[in-house]
Amino acid sequence: MPCTSVPSGPRNVISVVNGTSVVLEWHAPRETGGRGDVAYNVVCKKCRADRRACSHCDDGVDFAPRQLGLADTRVAIGNLGAHTLYTFEIQAVNGVTNKSPYPAQHVAIEITTNQAAPSMVPIMHQVSSTMRSITLSWPQPEQPNGIILDYELRYYEKDLTEANATIVRSQTNTARLDQLRPATVYVVQVRARTVAGFGKYSSKMCFQTLTDEDYKSELREQLPLIAGSAAAGVVFIVSLVAISIVCSRKRAYSKEAVYSDKLQHYSTGRELSLRPDLSNCHTPLGCSSLPGSPGMKIYIDPFTYEDPNEAVREFAKEIDVSTVKIEEVIGAGEFGEVYKGRLKLPGKREIHVAIKTLKAGYSEKQRRDFLSEASIMGQFDHPNIIRLEGVVTKSRPVMIVTEFMENGALDSFLRQNDGQFTVIQLVGMMRGIGAGMKYLSEMNYVHRDLAARNILVNSNLVCKVSDFGLSRYLQEDTSDPTYTSSLGGKIPVRWTAPEAIAYRKFTSASDVWSYGIVMWEVMSFGERPYWDMSNQDVINAIEQDYRLPAPMDCPAALHQLMLDCWQKERNARPRFSDIVNTLDKLIRNPTSLKAVASIPSLPSQPLLDRSVPDFSTFSSVEDWLSAIKMSQYRDNFLNSGFTSLQLVAQMTSEDLLRIGVTLPGHQNQILSSVQSIQLGQCQSTTTLA
Repeated sequence: MPCTSVPSGPRNVISVVNGTSVVLEWHAPRETGGRGDVAYNVVCKKCRADRRACSHCDDGVDFAPRQLGLADTRVAIGNLGAHTLYTFEIQAVNGVTNKSPYPAQHVAIEITTNQAAPSMVPIMHQVSSTMRSITLSWPQPEQPNGIILDYELRYYEKDLTEANATIVRSQTNTARLDQLRPATVYVVQVRARTVAGFGKYSSKMCFQTLTDEDYKSELREQLPLIAGSAAAGVVFIVSLVAISIVCSRKRAYSKEAVYSDKLQHYSTGRELSLRPDLSNCHTPLGCSSLPGSPGMKIYIDPFTYEDPNEAVREFAKEIDVSTVKIEEVIGAGEFGEVYKGRLKLPGKREIHVAIKTLKAGYSEKQRRDFLSEASIMGQFDHPNIIRLEGVVTKSRPVMIVTEFMENGALDSFLRQNDGQFTVIQLVGMMRGIGAGMKYLSEMNYVHRDLAARNILVNSNLVCKVSDFGLSRYLQEDTSDPTYTSSLGGKIPVRWTAPEAIAYRKFTSASDVWSYGIVMWEVMSFGERPYWDMSNQDVINAIEQDYRLPAPMDCPAALHQLMLDCWQKERNARPRFSDIVNTLDKLIRNPTSLKAVASIPSLPSQPLLDRSVPDFSTFSSVEDWLSAIKMSQYRDNFLNSGFTSLQLVAQMTSEDLLRIGVTLPGHQNQILSSVQSIQLGQCQSTTTLA
């Protein structure tokens, strides 16, 4: 018989994308290798948006009829991620392919999935019940496919039909069903909603209200415990107050702050803050600690523990070092190097992680401060906040392991993709950050040292909030990135509320101010707030009621929300729940984003002399462009007739577009400088007069 060989690659592959599914079809190879047993394998790879790195798809992706050994030239692939870039390699194989020293011939195709509704909520839990109400909680869908806007619950009595169902909405993953009948079984389903619409309802689950006898029996059982706890609590609090009065005369301000935190810690009860997997509560959110907020936990400052190791044991899971694989250095933190790596826990699939290490020769204080980050992060359980996977403390080096954020810091990510996102996508980023901040504020968490958080964004543009390591704002390449306050400590001035700078008064309201600055960064595609002003000039300008102007093409509604966040009176600023609701309304009504905020010809409030560069020192447009690092547009300006600073001072955004400055970030930077030229000319005219 004649020799046979491997087939050539398939031909003319085409794709049809439908949401998070794709159908691939192709033609048979030109050369079959002289055999009649040609089959096809499909290799699936998920890629970063910049196409720099791809990894094999996880086991959750569905292939129909199968992934390997396809006889037909067609395959349907489902259960992909939304808004994700994929590469599919279709290999042609036959009976001698595995004998060849070379890989199978293939053809590759890239596709990007669209938005899709979220997957089903996997399960619901009963938090509590009374004769006329049931309180429920549930985890987020495994595949949210975007930002969850809200949840819809459908419930009805078990003896009735779905036609008698009642529908309720919930902004969070908890809900209380009221006005129910006693001793009645109810069938409940829940589904999540994103901008793409509702997902499928969860499977039906049954929950029962209490009978009159059950309710009275439960009350009788709890009365002695309630009375005893109340009495013990009164004695305990009185003792603590007496101790605090004595100690307050012996301790400095910083010691008092720690003690007040301890008082709050013990008053609320440590068991209320345990992670779900470490507590005695049988709900995915932990025990209830706030009236009307079932499952919400209260944040506990790890520095209130006399032994910091106790906080680590309580809030962070110990990981066996053999399950961690370090791959490459991606940065350096305050305590040591940060690596990209992989984590393979028993019974779970391998995932990418970020690994922060504690350098050798550390002091006990450095170890305590390092592990306190894990004690903080371990208390958070929210899809928009970076997840702590665990810590390694029983071997060297000591490690903190978190989920890996592929796209890095939000500001650099935005600069790399200047002008590549629509307004709706940018609002989605802001909404993701706001949802994380709302969760932190509801936990009574406020960062006492850095008002601004480290904002990161993942491959699906779902923003993350983290206190992992030093804030990125302390790593800016500038001579004065931070400001040492009179009360001690470093503060990132450009993102910090005035009361926090002056008095170290950190609250949720000061976080709202910081969030407003981050909104401005998002809309300006990573522009540096207050540009090249010094920190002292920023402080003085804010004191004189100067506020950042609207970025280029920023909707008026968004700039107004920023200005609301920058109210001088902190009680006048919106809460994070108000901010998230406002952004939700804007997303649902895109026409409200069409009105663009006007850019004033002069700043709305006077800046200090230091903040206005002396443009009289520039002899030409070339010098000016060089000073603002926009020399690449020299020919655009000169060839269009803008040959003097007097002419430049009259430029508008339309002029910039006409001469070829199309990147929003560059437009914003040039226009901001033009405004400064106008202000300088105005001041010069006033002086002469």
